[in-house]
Amino acid sequence: MRRLCVYCGAASGSDPVFKELAIELGNKLVSSGFELVYGGGHVGLMGALADAVLEAGGKVIGVIPKDLVAKELAHRGLTELKIVSSMHERKAVMAHLADGFLAIPGGYGTLEEFCEVLTGSMLGLHKKPCGILNINGYYDHLIEFFDTGVRYEFIRAEHRSLVLVANSVEDSLELIKNFVHTVPERWADGVVKYD
Repeated sequence: MRRLCVYCGAASGSDPVFKELAIELGNKLVSSGFELVYGGGHVGLMGALADAVLEAGGKVIGVIPKDLVAKELAHRGLTELKIVSSMHERKAVMAHLADGFLAIPGGYGTLEEFCEVLTGSMLGLHKKPCGILNINGYYDHLIEFFDTGVRYEFIRAEHRSLVLVANSVEDSLELIKNFVHTVPERWADGVVKYD
């Protein structure tokens, strides 16, 4: 486990605890030996997270589509900034670079990116951990949705277990480091896998 991809908001949110969380996560990534892969912006939680990793002496790889360089204000102080042609390419590059994934508070993009890699895990396209850092109950309703999906048999219980939920930075990183993918790969028959 070398690189962790963190999905998070280009906004900071209404509660200062979210920015504090991003900074704490950035510091803990470095002290735990992780490099950061993220969306490449310098605003919101994205910027706070990247800055914290850099200030702690860590390595940060940002991936951002060319159309969002100005809108998300691409971070120019990163270890490496990859400018790609589209959102699809951004997600593919981030997934390829990362050994695991963690969602902290964010909006539509954070949710969409996390659910895509989670679906890849379910299908057996990769065996990388997919975690949610649920600070201040931010993801309570999403977690409840996953549980409702199990209850109504749209999500299998073994697939629900792929979502690693923690309420602290330390616990989230421990879950990610200790994750073992145990879901049968029958879902992936005939599908090209990515690493």
